[in-house]
Amino acid sequence: MNDRVMIPESQYAQRIVRASQMIADAGLDVLVANSNEADYANARYFTAYWPLFEMGGVAIAPSGQAALLIGPESEEYARGRSTLDNIHLMTEYRETADPAYPGVAVSKYGDVFKSIGVQAPKRIGLAGYLCTNMAMIKGLREAFPEAEIINADDSIVTRLRSIKSAEEIACLREGLRLGEMAMQAMIEVVEPGMTELQLTGVAVDMLYRHGAECEAHTVYAFGGKKTNNAISRGTHRCFEKGDIVQINVGGKIDGYSPSVGRPLCLGKMTDEQKRLIEFGKEMHYKTYEWMEAGAVSGQIAQQYEAYVKKAGFSDFYLYGPCHGLGMIEVEKPWLESISTYALEPNMTFQADTFFTAADFGLRWENGLRVTESGPAEMLNSGARMELIEIDC
Repeated sequence: MNDRVMIPESQYAQRIVRASQMIADAGLDVLVANSNEADYANARYFTAYWPLFEMGGVAIAPSGQAALLIGPESEEYARGRSTLDNIHLMTEYRETADPAYPGVAVSKYGDVFKSIGVQAPKRIGLAGYLCTNMAMIKGLREAFPEAEIINADDSIVTRLRSIKSAEEIACLREGLRLGEMAMQAMIEVVEPGMTELQLTGVAVDMLYRHGAECEAHTVYAFGGKKTNNAISRGTHRCFEKGDIVQINVGGKIDGYSPSVGRPLCLGKMTDEQKRLIEFGKEMHYKTYEWMEAGAVSGQIAQQYEAYVKKAGFSDFYLYGPCHGLGMIEVEKPWLESISTYALEPNMTFQADTFFTAADFGLRWENGLRVTESGPAEMLNSGARMELIEIDC
């Protein structure tokens, strides 16, 4: 489809150029940015390549030359997706089943770096620090035993990915639009006796039929006491009358992965449920008021926590109010009480408002863009932000 919302190919090359300038400014000889199938963001951000089963990485030199690093099984797949032609098969990026690949010609880090004009690096920047496995570290150490390996996540890649282009924001908006469509379809059919996985299937069907690559994240469709889990999955459990049901869903659009989240009740809410859910909604909108360009991130989190405490709801508070949003539904930068960065226009976040009681929890969630001035913008329409009670 020619009108598909997507990142133009030229933008990938621009990202590598900007990264190379930051690498030079940081006094690094090379950057290696690693990914895996679960957190594919670095490889996809720079090359459009999306690792499958195996790992993926990108090596970038201060000169602007770059290479894609993949596992031994992915060459044809990578050449069909990557915006880079300089592709290296490496056993360090093999799948976790750990095949040996006898007779397969592979590269080492020395070969990769030589291909981008880096001969004897003294300072190697490493991004995707928590996606980097022992095989990758061993390979770097064997190739360059005297080199210093430096965590470059925050100093380079997080800084680069934090400010979104118009095309990135368009992808997030589209993913949220599809998320709201799927959410509405789920609300229309959820009822006692339906399993959590059946409700998940309703969401997945809507997302694929209307243009998503796939789910932005594992669909949240679960109820009862499980809603007080900050992270959970649907199961074969049947919904029951009186359940609080948590829905979180979004569409992945060219790698960008936003989400909308709503709590609902199968039947009438109890006074306790209504009180906490209404307070969560209040805090959700407060988040948009406080997320202004120039505001210091940690001070917003402290303000949020102080407001919760003053209102008498601190016993129900786990975290908040936001986390970064982009290629992964939860990505850096976090917004926590110890955060020190200032908000800038076109930073994007998930306003993620979560509170939990003894036997239920709730999450209100929508996309958020920091604007040039004033309160933040909700990236989606904000559909179904009323208290939802299903007649059953």
